[in-house]
Amino acid sequence: MDQGMEPQEETNDGTEPFRGLQRFERRTELSQISFYISGPIEQASNYYDLFYTLRSASDTDLIYLHLNTSGGDFDTGLQIINNMQASAAHVVTVLEARAYSMGAFLFLAGDELIVHDNCQMLFHSYSGIFTGKGSEQQAQAVAVANWFGKFMERTCQPFLTHDEIKSILKGTDLWMDSDEIRHRMRRLQERPMRAARRHP
Repeated sequence: MDQGMEPQEETNDGTEPFRGLQRFERRTELSQISFYISGPIEQASNYYDLFYTLRSASDTDLIYLHLNTSGGDFDTGLQIINNMQASAAHVVTVLEARAYSMGAFLFLAGDELIVHDNCQMLFHSYSGIFTGKGSEQQAQAVAVANWFGKFMERTCQPFLTHDEIKSILKGTDLWMDSDEIRHRMRRLQERPMRAARRHP
């Protein structure tokens, strides 16, 4: 045996002894993208870039959605939320001033929620105009009420309680400032809101 070479140690069962963990590293490209929804939420055709970015993002991407909005077009907001939920990216919603109506729902749809000081949120029921014969309007009103109730349950719980949602659906406006929002976020830290959010 050459000098300077130590004999190979063996354990009692003939295998080599444990000499420590090895690290295996895989580097990936991380993209960080920001969108700002400032002002009313308008028709969906104005948000194609946001939709495409959410749908085409990878699981290493980080997308920030900065909010300062009084709400607006419900169908557009719903399409944004559905694209957020279908995205492979980690979506962070940032409340920077106010998030009223649909803006509040967008805020709660994030994988991670950030709220700045001096902000406000407002939750309230839907408004709309029904057309057609009286029976058609009645049927439409019932269908929309049931649909919106399910939407609120899925989007707002457990941030809002079941009783709060029922009260909002009956017409109550629910206002919150940054302190109240943060209090609720801390309360939910032990029960993540989006643990099983992703769709296959």
